[in-house]
Amino acid sequence: MRWVVHGEDAIYESEWLRLTMVDVEVPGGRRFPHHVVRMPQDAAGTLVVDGTRVLLLWRHRFVTDEWGWEVPAGRLDEGETPAQAAVRECLEETGWEPVAVRPLTSFTPVSGLVDLHFHLYAATGAVHVGDPVDTSESERVEWVEAARLREEVTAGRVVDGLSLMALLWGFAFGLV
Repeated sequence: MRWVVHGEDAIYESEWLRLTMVDVEVPGGRRFPHHVVRMPQDAAGTLVVDGTRVLLLWRHRFVTDEWGWEVPAGRLDEGETPAQAAVRECLEETGWEPVAVRPLTSFTPVSGLVDLHFHLYAATGAVHVGDPVDTSESERVEWVEAARLREEVTAGRVVDGLSLMALLWGFAFGLV
């Protein structure tokens, strides 16, 4: 069943997002206003694996007031492909440049409310280029052993959806 969209009005706009009110009608005739967050750029992240270790950032997210492990990720710059963004974000946030990046999956994390698409990539290894360029991204960058990482996921210390998807994909398909 496909919902019918009768129109959409912007409530708020910035370079980061656009909040809209969409006039929708569900099959069966019920019509109502629905908030939607429109994102101007997709985002990309990289699961970097080196043997039994995974490259992660330990960071705080003020929105949810949570600490957790995350894979390097961020928004695409104008004219950039998701693969290019994944490599650039990893290098900027960790100081490590991924080797041989390949696509894992793409998904919409909150498809009932937000139109953001995440693109996930995997890399086998990385070359250390230097310190992270963006020092405000994390408290620390660390190569985490797979056995410890399973414990971290189980203990709830991976709370970011993109990172959970990347790590669980990696565990499920033998990348980690």
